[in-house]
Amino acid sequence: MSRILSIDYGKKRTGIAVTDPAQIIANGLTTVSTSELMKFLTDYMKREPVERVVMGLPVQTNGAPSENQQRVRSFAGQFRKAFPDIPLEFHDERFTSVLAHQAMIDGGLRRMERRNKALVDEISATIILQSYMEWRRNQHNNHTL
Repeated sequence: MSRILSIDYGKKRTGIAVTDPAQIIANGLTTVSTSELMKFLTDYMKREPVERVVMGLPVQTNGAPSENQQRVRSFAGQFRKAFPDIPLEFHDERFTSVLAHQAMIDGGLRRMERRNKALVDEISATIILQSYMEWRRNQHNNHTL
């Protein structure tokens, strides 16, 4: 099987997470400078088979598009041109940063470690991917009932 890759796209940094080849577990992969993202993805996909990409869609709590959403959609267009055979899906990323900080606290990271924005972005990408996998599993289960 191939992996599913998740992107938490940011203005400066982008967090990336992937599943294992069996698509059971989501793991943080890295955080890259957003200006280097396309090069990173190109290099990664040469080494690893990726079935689909899930991109966090920034939405405000009231459902309105967030300030970063236009940048996310613009990058998605570039991605689709560069990788036309790899499906790209959006997944709501509301509260992922809050959940990432909580995961860091629950994991026992000290205050200075929790200020590592690159780590927050990587954890956020992992949460987006895990949430997507749970949503997809629920969709499958609802169709088999």
